[in-house]
Amino acid sequence: MPSAQLPLCPICPMSPIPRLRTVQITDEWEPRLQRFFEENPQYFFEVHGQPASPSAARETIQGEPPPGWSFAKKQVIGYVEADGSMAAVADVITDLLAPGVWHLGLFIVATARHGSGDAQAIMRGLESWAMENGARWLRLGVVKGNARAERFWESLGFQDARIREGVEIGRRKHSMRVMFKPLTGSTREQYLSLIDRDRPDDA
Repeated sequence: MPSAQLPLCPICPMSPIPRLRTVQITDEWEPRLQRFFEENPQYFFEVHGQPASPSAARETIQGEPPPGWSFAKKQVIGYVEADGSMAAVADVITDLLAPGVWHLGLFIVATARHGSGDAQAIMRGLESWAMENGARWLRLGVVKGNARAERFWESLGFQDARIREGVEIGRRKHSMRVMFKPLTGSTREQYLSLIDRDRPDDA
């Protein structure tokens, strides 16, 4: 479906890239999201150790945080070209574990766009949208040893909260860097006082 025919998404961030528009990824988008995952397998090989599973799109759309974790809303946001093809996807969970903490569960930009600056532009737009809607921190996890991803998040101002060992994802077991970024000048200690599970074991 050409993007001109896509429904407006008033609760999505505006795309900072003029040729893209944002859409809310819901169940009817599952085939197109699955195709995007299959056409851009790098993330899945690096993190899962295998291609995207046949249910990867459905799990992304319908999945929620672990039982007992408080949150306000989960939103999957697609960045779509004029011909309707997907250029990027972001999975955002608001108020995860504490008010004002927004978690980025997934962020994939099409491989062909790597090095173009699109990923940085999209993240700047996401940050601005999050701040405008009450976020005080962004939070995410990145696989330790995934050097490209680590450099990307560090370059955007994310800092380590803790290292979580033995995290099983797909066929692999990882050390995960839990990272966060203050958006409103808040301190590391203020963040850790809200999210005790992110406090380092030796703190």
